[in-house]
Amino acid sequence: MLKSCTEAEDPSQLQVGGITPLTTIDYPDALSAVIYCQGCPLKCDYCHNPELIPREATTPIPWHEIVSFLDQRRGLLDAVVFSGGEPTLQSALPAAVKTIKKMGFLVGLHSAGPYPQRFVALLPYLDWVGLDIKALAEDYAALTGSANSGRAAWQCAEMLIDSGIPHQIRTTRHPLNSPPDKQKMLIKRLSTLGKTDHKWQTCRSSDGQNTQ
Repeated sequence: MLKSCTEAEDPSQLQVGGITPLTTIDYPDALSAVIYCQGCPLKCDYCHNPELIPREATTPIPWHEIVSFLDQRRGLLDAVVFSGGEPTLQSALPAAVKTIKKMGFLVGLHSAGPYPQRFVALLPYLDWVGLDIKALAEDYAALTGSANSGRAAWQCAEMLIDSGIPHQIRTTRHPLNSPPDKQKMLIKRLSTLGKTDHKWQTCRSSDGQNTQ
């Protein structure tokens, strides 16, 4: 069900499934906290946080508790990263991002880019983005269970690179993108979009095994 404009402008409507109070690896060269937004429209079998896929959190963390926690960390933390799940799934995300920005923190976003219009609307408020590009666009449906997810993600990659915002594009190794010809084509297509920082990541399968 779509939320009203009033709800969308209210950060307290953000469904938060978890928080990491301190990390050095989720925002480059900064001490950060990570807010895990609940819900994701994709169904990747190697998902790192499968408990965040449902749209309703089992034990959601109230927004006022998050703000209170971060208020006590002013001067100790440099940045706050919105991760998931898929943060852009939620209409309350822009209001939450703006709230954190006003508190004086750098704001980062981890996204798989399923909603290009929402993604590009957020870019002016972000200081860094980690974007997942999972495979060549034509291979996405078999990996994510969503027919148009590849086109959307690659559109987000183009907009992100064009924006000039510091970022990293990450690809998790998976049987669908592991063949050398697939990997070379993915890197070639990214290079046509402009200068970017790309990283290959290890895949953790549903049985807990890693794919290099």
